[in-house]
Amino acid sequence: MAGGAVLRELTKICGAGGAYTAGAGDRIVDAAPRWVVAPAATDQVSAVLGVAEEYDLGVLARGSGSKLEWGLTPAGVDIVLETRRLSGVRAHRPAELAAEFGAGTPITAVTAHLARTGHRLCLDPPSVASGGTIGGLVATGESGPLRHRYGPPAELLLGATYVGPDGAVVRTDEADRGGHPNGTRLLCGSYGTLAVLVAARFRLHPTPPARAWVTRSVWTPLEVHDLVGELLGTGVLPSAVEMDLPGTPRALVPRQRGPYGLPGPGTLAVLLEGTASGVAARAESVARLLAADAAVHAEAPHWWGRYPFGPGEVALQLAVPIADLHAAVYALRDSAGATVPVRGGAGMGVVHAALPADTPADRVAEVVTAVRRVLLARGGTCLVLSAPPRIREAVDLWGEPPSLPMLRRVKERFDPRNRLSPGRLPAP
Repeated sequence: MAGGAVLRELTKICGAGGAYTAGAGDRIVDAAPRWVVAPAATDQVSAVLGVAEEYDLGVLARGSGSKLEWGLTPAGVDIVLETRRLSGVRAHRPAELAAEFGAGTPITAVTAHLARTGHRLCLDPPSVASGGTIGGLVATGESGPLRHRYGPPAELLLGATYVGPDGAVVRTDEADRGGHPNGTRLLCGSYGTLAVLVAARFRLHPTPPARAWVTRSVWTPLEVHDLVGELLGTGVLPSAVEMDLPGTPRALVPRQRGPYGLPGPGTLAVLLEGTASGVAARAESVARLLAADAAVHAEAPHWWGRYPFGPGEVALQLAVPIADLHAAVYALRDSAGATVPVRGGAGMGVVHAALPADTPADRVAEVVTAVRRVLLARGGTCLVLSAPPRIREAVDLWGEPPSLPMLRRVKERFDPRNRLSPGRLPAP
């Protein structure tokens, strides 16, 4: 392959400084790309993919890089396509409660822009703190606490502009018969394997005038299950219901109330939003329902909207119907032989957990396999989002989630030559 010729073509498309030879900092786990490009417009993205088509090159889109280590390590990536210049507000129609943003736009910038008009995008993924972008959010289907009330990204996505592996530009705007934009919903959770997202248009919601969090300490997953069941049966309509079960119990401090006489090491937190008077009344009602040491706060708990895992740890995602969430957490603890930190949506059955970075690869495989056996009969899944290289090589990161066969079929239809994010999807 004429590497010099490829770089010259890419530079001609993206301009001086918009294309360069990849360095050590551009590695993606063990994958070493050859070039990095930063197109500034849709037609440039199309032209870059035209070059990739001509020279049979693999392409991977990169935003802030906050989730690049999630999922399988890409294989055969030649070009990293940065989306940093594909950022900004493309259109914002306050009266229509809709706005379009470039794929490289940081979610923090989206939030700041919408706040000036009294609107918000009800997607609050934990990667916001590490510079997460609109494109990364769509690619991974990442969501946060507000998913409880407003749903995942696919349910808020109204349309998109994207470029297929052959360079064809597609813009979706009109909803299909199921109420979802044609082709757009498929991009959510596809890890960039179907197309390169250029821009996305979302449904917005008014910013609520008041918010309050009701927290209560908890001891066990079963206690969380019982409390959440009571809460959801009241018609209170919380915006989010989250739990934090730490890996090591905190120091036990005596309290005056509660069935155990001492506060549990974990926390259940409920977010309520609306008018000031309405939130105050609902918060008082929820506090009475949760009882024990329940308290109302004007600010979120320090762990709210954050993952329980840190750099280098084994990051797990468990998804299961909420009625079986406690069984999933117990299965994880039993298979790990210890209390593992678990955090996430107690009201929607999607939580994250962490195993120590020094856990032997064979032990991680045993734990994940055992949890998947328990979840299989309950319609749940256990994904290894990220892990150290030695573990990635020894563990089946995806398993066989129900959505995988469909994603493979769509990949074959969209990208039969496996040009985009090659290696991201498990082989059949």
